[in-house]
Amino acid sequence: MSMAEDKQHDFNVLDTSIYPAQLDEKSDRLRQLFAEFQPPELEVHASEPSHFRLRAEFRLWHEGDRCYYAMFEPGNKSKAYEVKEFPIASQLINRLMQQLLVEIQPNELLRRQLFQVEFLTTMSGDALITLIYHKKLDDAWQAEAEALQQRLGFPIVGRSRKQKLVLERDYVNETLQVDGKAFHYRQIEGGFTQPNGGLNQHMLSWARSASDAFSGDLLELYCGNGNFSVALADKYDRVLATEISKTSVAAAQINIRDNALDNLIIARLSSEEFVQAIRGERTFTRLGDVDLTSYNFDTVLVDPPRAGLDDGSVRQISEYNNIIYISCNPDTLHSNLTELCKTHTITRFAMFDQFPYTHHIETGVVLTRRSANKDQ
Repeated sequence: MSMAEDKQHDFNVLDTSIYPAQLDEKSDRLRQLFAEFQPPELEVHASEPSHFRLRAEFRLWHEGDRCYYAMFEPGNKSKAYEVKEFPIASQLINRLMQQLLVEIQPNELLRRQLFQVEFLTTMSGDALITLIYHKKLDDAWQAEAEALQQRLGFPIVGRSRKQKLVLERDYVNETLQVDGKAFHYRQIEGGFTQPNGGLNQHMLSWARSASDAFSGDLLELYCGNGNFSVALADKYDRVLATEISKTSVAAAQINIRDNALDNLIIARLSSEEFVQAIRGERTFTRLGDVDLTSYNFDTVLVDPPRAGLDDGSVRQISEYNNIIYISCNPDTLHSNLTELCKTHTITRFAMFDQFPYTHHIETGVVLTRRSANKDQ
């Protein structure tokens, strides 16, 4: 499927008038792809048509003494397109893009061999700028960067090969408003976060709504920095979540503290390792004193990478009565549902348009075990 922006090479201009048709195209594709499973009516969650993306990265292109932000058309790195404005990015990113360029253009020490700039912002107005170089960063660079940081009003991280200099902090603080509640998240530079904050709030509200029908304990696989588990903790007796990334787990522990949660534990395990642990096939010191047999897991939430769930994880989650599955790849979700729908029925079906003007689709499904349906 081809979307309008995939063909567009002027990254400074965004034709928002095409968004409704593009949204319809995506939702029609989902309905057709999953029709065989007879899901309920698709719940379509639209994005803001502009300024929805909270992170962005640009190459810094040099022509003589002039430098500018550059992007490339997909699959073609031979021609750089100058980016003066980036209307899909947050207003704060657009402002910082201009301010940073004004600052580094006349400053040879900051400009020289700078080849990439990354911006991370939040719904609550925080920001972090990462400057990536083809040179070693020394004390002179740090002094100039610290002065720049003061003028911009947001922290800077410097990177080069095998080097990372954190001048103040390497994270942003996010506060999301969901169902009248404020949830606080530390988001680490280089770690995974949902890029469309508005749609992330929609997803969290949707998952909370789905959880109203469930009880007992929640298991979450691929929890990242605790995005879902933090927001769902008050819906369940206890929550056990797993994530393999050390960076994400460290952030998640801080998020547990900052949200004053006493019923959420996050362990550093892959989904495959958790399956081995809960089946008693292996023991892991990373689980600490967690007694898996004490949990009453009736519901599982998964938000896997694009490859979807491996066969072992599919078999494991099929053992729970309720499954909340968030997917960034409809094709691998379809493959997993081919197995899961042998035991479960889809009771909620949603599309979250995290990436407008592209072919990417975020999907949410809730599945309930057929025997449980009959019991009710």
